[in-house]
Amino acid sequence: MPQGATETSTLKVGDQAPDFTLEAHGGRRVTLSEFRGTKNVFLCFYPLDWTPV
Repeated sequence: MPQGATETSTLKVGDQAPDFTLEAHGGRRVTLSEFRGTKNVFLCFYPLDWTPV
């Protein structure tokens, strides 16, 4: 498991996503909770183009 990652239960439709921070373009850090109550957020996870999935 990557450093800083924790195991969580599977989210279901309508569940609130856990807060997280990631690095965006240009090194800017973005935290999900910055958007809570102000913007809609769509999260999409997909395998990288070069993976065998």
